[in-house]
Amino acid sequence: MVNLNAVPPKNGRDYYIAIGLEGSANKLGVGIIKHPLLNKHDDGDYSHDCQVEILSNIRDTYVTPPGEGFLPRDTARHHRNWCVRLIKKALEEAKIIHPTLDIDVICFTKGPGMGAPLHSVVIAARTCSLLWNVPLVGVNHCVGHIEMGREITKAKNPVVLYVSGGNTQVIAYSEKRYRIFGETLDIAIGNCLDRFARTLKIPNEPSPGYNIEQLAKQCSNKENLVELPYTVKGMDLSMSGILAYIDSLAKDLFKENKKNKILFDKESGEQKVTVEDLCYSLQENLFAMLVEITERAMAHVNSDQVLIVGGVGCNVRLQEMMAQMCIDRSNSKVHATDSRFCIDNGVMIAQAGLLQYRMNDVVKDLSETVVTQKFRTDEVFVDWRE
Repeated sequence: MVNLNAVPPKNGRDYYIAIGLEGSANKLGVGIIKHPLLNKHDDGDYSHDCQVEILSNIRDTYVTPPGEGFLPRDTARHHRNWCVRLIKKALEEAKIIHPTLDIDVICFTKGPGMGAPLHSVVIAARTCSLLWNVPLVGVNHCVGHIEMGREITKAKNPVVLYVSGGNTQVIAYSEKRYRIFGETLDIAIGNCLDRFARTLKIPNEPSPGYNIEQLAKQCSNKENLVELPYTVKGMDLSMSGILAYIDSLAKDLFKENKKNKILFDKESGEQKVTVEDLCYSLQENLFAMLVEITERAMAHVNSDQVLIVGGVGCNVRLQEMMAQMCIDRSNSKVHATDSRFCIDNGVMIAQAGLLQYRMNDVVKDLSETVVTQKFRTDEVFVDWRE
């Protein structure tokens, strides 16, 4: 049986406190959480119900001009500039005056992610650990999303759809691992949406994917989707060809290339398709692919729950399409969170890290804190679950 109380809280308290540092991409997050010491955690799989109390959840985003992505070196510079300020602000908001006495563990993102930003954040984590004499825990970014989603929604054993700028995976738990049932063969869905936003030169504030979602809502011709490639290969999917195709359509639209009969009427030369139509069609196409492989995974593991995590997971249309599929499957249920927890944040790293800490899984030497750009979800030994 699992015992989440394997390590007692510091100073004889009846609760644990963890600080989490996240900086794997353009969002820098610092979060502080509190777990009460619960008797039910002495034996049994209650890791989805820790009764977490969020003491602070601070985030700052590196935003580039319209039409531009974010480079690793510039993102790392942003994280270095803001990391100390965000940690101080998080401590202040959580009313923690003496971190040495009050904080049980410092959790940081070990990977996957962009190398330079990950390095910037882990240096801050190491420094705090040495200053405060508090142990470190390295966290898999994907597992952080899953554990935060499970805690917020109380989903017990769902099929997980993890959709973000760097990852697209369908996951289910089995025998101490989060097993990947299907994934993208090339680019992630968030990256696909972000790159199309760059082609359209729409703002990156608050995020490119969110702005595409808003344009898609303005589509007035929803009955006539622009036909796009639909590339599902078994349990996997491919999005690079779809992006290349819709990019070419957008460029023809901006150039007013009337030879393109998809965009312009053959006889009159009148424009038939708008930017809003392209955004709506892209969303519908990509999300239908995600729903298909998620439903197949649910059938395989005989699950009646879906948990959507990752930055793209707060897209309302994706949640609607997944909910419709769940209703069609004998009233299955879809779980999702809002932008506070879907988008990269420090709280999710603190949640997964604190679960690891409570199972006595901590860094023994600073050499174990080396970050990595490649760190697959199924590499993590999930000893806090049955």
